[in-house]
Amino acid sequence: MNPNPAGSPQHYSAGGPSPYQTQPGPYAPPQPHSPAPAGRGKAATVLLLVSTILMGLMAGLFFAFDVSVMPGLAAGDERTYVTAMQNFNAAIDGNAIFGMAFVLALLASAASAIVEFRKGRRTVAIWVGAATVAYFLVLMITFSVNIPLNNELADAGDAAKLTDFAIVDKFKGTWVSTNIVRTLLCTAALTALSRALVLYGRATR
Repeated sequence: MNPNPAGSPQHYSAGGPSPYQTQPGPYAPPQPHSPAPAGRGKAATVLLLVSTILMGLMAGLFFAFDVSVMPGLAAGDERTYVTAMQNFNAAIDGNAIFGMAFVLALLASAASAIVEFRKGRRTVAIWVGAATVAYFLVLMITFSVNIPLNNELADAGDAAKLTDFAIVDKFKGTWVSTNIVRTLLCTAALTALSRALVLYGRATR
């Protein structure tokens, strides 16, 4: 027999659960907290932008020699070729702006790769690092091939008194070929930095 027939009041012992208490739902374990991506720092932004701009300037310089300067000189006589290249090299060597861009393109890229790595943006750092390596190869080619040829041309002296133009053949062959390689490497570095900029923008939104 039911001790509490329908309609009869039910009694609850002291300390027992109240019928008006809300029963807890199923237990949900706490979710692991994902750290927020590192924010966009001023130094990191400036370094990446400066690296990209300088790399673009260097790629443009080498490209200009590929498509206009060297073909134009090759169309003239050898004496004019020597004179013009001597003047070009002297103007570039004595230009402080070029010197800064030439060196800072490497330093800014390397610094940017380090900063991005430390900020935890590893993918961005990889792309910037690839650009740094590509441009480092440009510098190695420049110091091992192009600059020695430039110095040899300068040591030839006054083009008006020159009788042996073998150096011109070296420029038309070796110098021109290595400059094309420098252009390709700089373009690859610029592409990598452009990709890094895109990823950086996504990571710091």
